[in-house]
Amino acid sequence: MADSVEKQETVGDIREWRSIVTLIVFVVTNIIVLFPFKITVFIPYVLSDGFLALLRAARILPARRRPREDDGHLFLRLRFPLNTVTAPLIADLFLLAILAIGRQEVSDGTIGADNINPLDIMVFFITLAYIAISIDASGLIRYLAFKVLQWGGDVGHRLFFFLYSFFFVLGSFIGNDPIILSGTAFLAYMTRVSSNIVHPRAWIYSQFAVANIASAVLVSSNPTNLVLAGAFHIKFIEYTASMIVPVVMTAIFLFPFLLYIVFANEALIPISIKIAELPEEARHKKPVNPNIPHARGTEEDEEDQFNDRGKLISLEEIMNPFLDKGGAIFGAGVMAATLVTILVLNATKSATREDEVESDDMSIIEERPAFLATVPAAVIMLLWDLGFGWLNRHETRDIARRGRHDLERARAERAVKEREAEDGSLQQEETAVSKTGLALGPVHPFQPPHQPIDANGEQKDAPGRGEEITSTVRMAESRGSGDSERARQLEAEIVREMERRRTPKETTLVSLATDAYRWASETFPTAVAVLSELPYALIPFAFSMFILVQALVTKGWVQVFAHGWDNWVNKTGNIGAVGGMGFLAVCLCNFSGTNIGTTILLSRVIQAWQGIHDLDGNPISERMFWATVYSMALGVNYGAFSTALSASLAGLLWRDILAKKHIHIRRLDFARVNLPIIAIAMTVGCAALVAEVYIKWGEAPYHGAK
Repeated sequence: MADSVEKQETVGDIREWRSIVTLIVFVVTNIIVLFPFKITVFIPYVLSDGFLALLRAARILPARRRPREDDGHLFLRLRFPLNTVTAPLIADLFLLAILAIGRQEVSDGTIGADNINPLDIMVFFITLAYIAISIDASGLIRYLAFKVLQWGGDVGHRLFFFLYSFFFVLGSFIGNDPIILSGTAFLAYMTRVSSNIVHPRAWIYSQFAVANIASAVLVSSNPTNLVLAGAFHIKFIEYTASMIVPVVMTAIFLFPFLLYIVFANEALIPISIKIAELPEEARHKKPVNPNIPHARGTEEDEEDQFNDRGKLISLEEIMNPFLDKGGAIFGAGVMAATLVTILVLNATKSATREDEVESDDMSIIEERPAFLATVPAAVIMLLWDLGFGWLNRHETRDIARRGRHDLERARAERAVKEREAEDGSLQQEETAVSKTGLALGPVHPFQPPHQPIDANGEQKDAPGRGEEITSTVRMAESRGSGDSERARQLEAEIVREMERRRTPKETTLVSLATDAYRWASETFPTAVAVLSELPYALIPFAFSMFILVQALVTKGWVQVFAHGWDNWVNKTGNIGAVGGMGFLAVCLCNFSGTNIGTTILLSRVIQAWQGIHDLDGNPISERMFWATVYSMALGVNYGAFSTALSASLAGLLWRDILAKKHIHIRRLDFARVNLPIIAIAMTVGCAALVAEVYIKWGEAPYHGAK
């Protein structure tokens, strides 16, 4: 009877127009997150010019060097992005404007409600992320990957197994983000300097999959696990004990499937891998901290991996990696101590709760949030990075100064070359030199002389533009006095161009901020690098999604979804609970605001489902409840490597890192490659979980966490 009354009240809630609008806004927002785009906004030039003039008058922006060209248009066109950050935020503001949500929903979506505490979760995750990314910045992950490369040798299948195991073990402890940050770049470099790996597909997709599989082991490895553990009062050690078997079984069975079925192609995983040898001079050179600005060369060298200089940088990243031994050891120690402290805090908190509930004294339950361990640890790690940077500031500033000088010279050379190309002098010079056979002949000033295309339609290595003009100058110096005079003229023009670019500029707030950032990055390179890599976009996204899901709760939609889930499990039983929730979680990761939004939504649905049975006086069995919860845990972690890059923020980060290394991932390719991987991973994981729930839990009623 109570169930019938509740269903009628729920239907009444969802028929109200604000409830319908809330659901529509939720769906549209998730579609935008899945397919981000930009909209054109027209602003009258009168307003934009007036606003910019005000900023210049306040010395925030520098004075305009030249007047704005009058193109005859009255409006300025701006491209406003609608993505994971802006779309959920705009959706919340819209719902506030129509009074679909109010202060209570905003409070519950930020401070917390029903054992889900977004603020605690975000503080915990960001502070723990600082420690993990600091370990990555020390070079430890890349150095260990180099050692794995040495152990694997040139045997392709053995190296693939070693890297697969390495990423899984390391990802289990520090999470998927550090593995993606450092491991993705390492694999991009390794596959590029190998002469017989035609495409990096097998290596990068396997790394992405295993990193997200490994992140399901510990609660601290993924924010989705934090949401789930908090929602259902799961002890961290209990979570790991329940997830370790399905996750390890998935990793074991997935490896041969990847090696012998999905990527069974010698062009992807050769039997014998041929990696270029590092030159003797570079082999004995002291590795430079890549966190120092311009430490590895000019910006052109870092971004254009097709030229010889860029290829050498790639090879040095692999064969002679930088390692800050002190930072790596200290960071690993801090991370280990933090994880142990978190487990102890979580265990004692749960024990205290049980004792107090048994004594019927609910007023003195003392919560000990996990961030009580991570905040001090992150502060200690930050102080270490700052102190280490300050002690070595003279060396790092000198390295940055030399790199900045090389960058300025490269830009000046390019500017001189472009000016000479305009008046035809460069063309004449190249033609004259080519008659002697010492140059490559007339070329377009903005392109390398020749870039051959390989079998895949990709450009092979070719000399960079900066090297081209430098070699021309050197050849000219080696020829007679006339060419030597020309070389001196080129050098003088380059020097003048560099001096002109160094002309003091007007002091503004922007210039002061730029100078301050440069000083900080050269003085404290590791701390600044880590702070710049923190997943800040996760904060507004997560809070906005929490509020949106809370809106669905208050408008009755979550209760409707809970009734639907209740009907499903009543018909399919425990096996249906595992398979159905796993399938639902993976699908929703691609359509409900990444795996974080999916975890928030499904946690609320399961809580509402439990509430339905509590009202009926017919509680869910322990086996059914935990089968549902842990299959959701599998789905939201594995769902990151399913059909959409936006299924997780880690996927967007992975795509961006690869794009910087000239490896572009298309949406259709991502889905096509990952579909068989997610199919086998979820099949194995759910099968292992079914066996576990029948062994570990019984049909006793589940009455909620103590």
